[in-house]
Amino acid sequence: MKTLNEIPILEFKELVLKNWMTHDGAWFLHCFRELGIEKTNRLNKAAIKSLSDIELKRVMKIWGLEKEPIDSFEKMKDLANGMFALGVGDFMGGTFSFPEQNVIRWQVENQGCFAYRGLKRMGVIDRYECGVLYRVFCWLENLGVRYTVSQPLDGCLFHTCGKCEIDIVLSLS
Repeated sequence: MKTLNEIPILEFKELVLKNWMTHDGAWFLHCFRELGIEKTNRLNKAAIKSLSDIELKRVMKIWGLEKEPIDSFEKMKDLANGMFALGVGDFMGGTFSFPEQNVIRWQVENQGCFAYRGLKRMGVIDRYECGVLYRVFCWLENLGVRYTVSQPLDGCLFHTCGKCEIDIVLSLS
């Protein structure tokens, strides 16, 4: 048996994220079966909103970003890179980039994101309200950063548009 120190850090990160997302999916499934999709969507968003502030503060602390405001695009890029480095796994299917000043682009490649795949298996993808992007929006709101999006987030973009791609335009210097 390996010791913890012998497990590569990225392999460990993927394991932790997969376990967390498996728990998240199981929670969603059981809430859906018990309460229906509308209440489950509402509870999911409430949980995300309350988690996002705690998560944001913890990640900012671990990267040493908690002492100064995120008031420029360069600082936001540093924070976004830190958030995604710790909170997004390869299996999730999403990527992000900074195609121009004050723009964060989120994209999901052809296989669809983990949430899309899971909710499609549950048979409720047509009524799912995206929690993945909602989480990112909550981070921005907790930071007090104003933003607009290139298209409304109405359900699952991968399901409704055939692709999940959205630009988040930030109001920063």
